[in-house]
Amino acid sequence: MIFGDISLQRLIAAIVALLVGLTFHEFSHAFVADELGDRQPRAMGRLTLNPIAHIDPIGALMLVIAGFGWAKPVMVNTAALRGGRRSMAVVAFAGPLANVAVAIVFAAVFRALALGGQPSGFVPELIALIVQLNILLAIFNLLPIPPLDGYNVALAYLPPPQAMLIARYAPYGALVLLLLIFLPGSPLRALLSLSAPVTQVLIGA
Repeated sequence: MIFGDISLQRLIAAIVALLVGLTFHEFSHAFVADELGDRQPRAMGRLTLNPIAHIDPIGALMLVIAGFGWAKPVMVNTAALRGGRRSMAVVAFAGPLANVAVAIVFAAVFRALALGGQPSGFVPELIALIVQLNILLAIFNLLPIPPLDGYNVALAYLPPPQAMLIARYAPYGALVLLLLIFLPGSPLRALLSLSAPVTQVLIGA
């Protein structure tokens, strides 16, 4: 469980934090793809900050319950992007980068609240969860495993023959992720747990 013990208030805060993180992540993919010439995300209604356009209900529930999850992927036509494969890397990196930016902004808000004393209550807890979830999303999505963003970033910089060879195994990426998530003693769990101390540093708690 990402957020530890879940009270009703904490569950509501987690859901709101989830909506913020996934919405900005997917919107950033769509926005950068559109800027680079691919109009497909715009045509599919993904160029919006409306969470309904981006959230996959099952993926969101899994993120809260199991510590991992997903949103509706933004479909990008690499051939329509100016710059081709390298531009695809930019589109892929935009999602995790947006999560880091959101985490920093909300951490600044948390610190501003703390100037008036030690923050407590629903709002500070919500802000801290938004920071942690966005850091977690950034770390998770930068893993070079398909279908995560890190895979698309890495693939764009490989020579075409090697990229084509590795792409053949992309369908098995989800299975690899599941094994890493649920395998006892998995290094992935340790990696994702870094979101907590990073959050503490950002919010100054």
